[in-house]
Amino acid sequence: MPVPRSSPRACAALLLLLCTSAGLAASTTPESPYLTEVNGAMDRMMKAMMVAPSGDVDADFVTMMLPHHQGAIDMAVAELRHGKNEQLKRIAQEIIVDQQQEIAAMQLATGRPLPPSRAVPTQPQSASTPFKEQ
Repeated sequence: MPVPRSSPRACAALLLLLCTSAGLAASTTPESPYLTEVNGAMDRMMKAMMVAPSGDVDADFVTMMLPHHQGAIDMAVAELRHGKNEQLKRIAQEIIVDQQQEIAAMQLATGRPLPPSRAVPTQPQSASTPFKEQ
C-alpha cells in the first residue's frame, strides 16, 4: 500500500506544533533551559524553511537548507551548553564545524555572500563556564 505524500508545509507545521507543545509542557523540568533553547532553534529553522517555491530548484534547495543547517548548529550549541555526555559534546562540535562548512559551500556554489567568520567551539565548557555564543 503506497504511503500518501504530505506537503512539506504540512509536515513543517506539524513539527513546529509538536516542538512548541513539547516546550510548553516541559517548561518546569530541570532541562527547561535546554528545551527553551532547542525549541527556539526549531521554531526559527521551521519558519525560515517555509518559503514559496521560486521556480529555481537550486535556489529553493539552498534557501531551505541554509536555515536547516543553522538549526543544526544552534541545537549543537545547546548540547555544548547543557549536555553532560562527553561523547555527544564531541559530536556536537563536529556538527558545528561540518554544518558551517556546508553552509559556506552552498553559498559559494550559488554566488551568495559568505557568512561572517566566527569562532568555532573546540572544547565543551564546564558547567561553571557555560559556552558563550559568538
